[in-house]
Amino acid sequence: MELQQMRYVIAVAETGGFTRAAERCHVVQSALSHQIARLEKDLGTRLFDRTSRSVRLTAAGEAFVPVARQAVEAADRARAEVEAATGVVRGRLAVGAISTVAAVDLADVLGRFRAGYPEVRISLRMGMSEELIEGVRQGALDVAFIGLVPGTRPKGVRVRKMAHGELVAVVAPEHPLAGTEQTDLRRLAEESFVDFPTGSAARRQRDAAFEAAGLTAEAPFEITSVESLAKLVRANLGIGMVPEAVAGELRGLHVLRVRNAPTREELLVWNSLGPSPAAAAFLSGLGIDPSERSQRSGRSERSERSA
Repeated sequence: MELQQMRYVIAVAETGGFTRAAERCHVVQSALSHQIARLEKDLGTRLFDRTSRSVRLTAAGEAFVPVARQAVEAADRARAEVEAATGVVRGRLAVGAISTVAAVDLADVLGRFRAGYPEVRISLRMGMSEELIEGVRQGALDVAFIGLVPGTRPKGVRVRKMAHGELVAVVAPEHPLAGTEQTDLRRLAEESFVDFPTGSAARRQRDAAFEAAGLTAEAPFEITSVESLAKLVRANLGIGMVPEAVAGELRGLHVLRVRNAPTREELLVWNSLGPSPAAAAFLSGLGIDPSERSQRSGRSERSERSA
């Protein structure tokens, strides 16, 4: 069994097709298909169910891909460690981030890293905190910028607190609250919200504050990015709550401070087994000792409930 064969299987599984996988791997499709067929023959089972319209993993394929991914990542990590020992940092840096990250200027941070380490392949995946944490746990991501209710600490990853702040309300210019500079939770509870999905870390930040005040607020419009939130709020379909730094970048919306506002912590997480050379360089660039253990809150820790 060869590493390249494993890479091909992973590519097909992730792209959903042999053509796209071949394009990603920079090989002709016939060569990729041949290598996967050889691997299936060696294993004595099919890894994919192929039809004219789709390619799906078989049960054997579902079992094979996670292990293959670990083997490939281990081989890449070994090569990167050897190269780093000679003073050259190569390999990959897979970064995850929530759409409301405010603790750092992500574009600036990634740009400076690329300038300093041109041999590293950088990728960025935006998503919800829960899926990003899992991505770091599984090794699909090296580091991730996430946002959680203060005091919450995800399990299975190392953690550094990057920022702590309040959320502000954003409304359309024609909304009745657009004529004020400040409001409170009781007044906001009368409104419909545009918010992240129920149960998500982003949603819990707001829900926790309303629950603590003995209030509830309806969110008929659920979104997965701050860009979508801004569009729906501009259409006056509801109001939203976002970090103050993010609110300043949303054009065409009125921003209100909120008494007893929801709060959140922005965290940077990386693999508990230790960072790769590229990830270690990235962390160092942020002033973080790559070998440090998770920062702990002064209060007792809570694990994230749905990740």
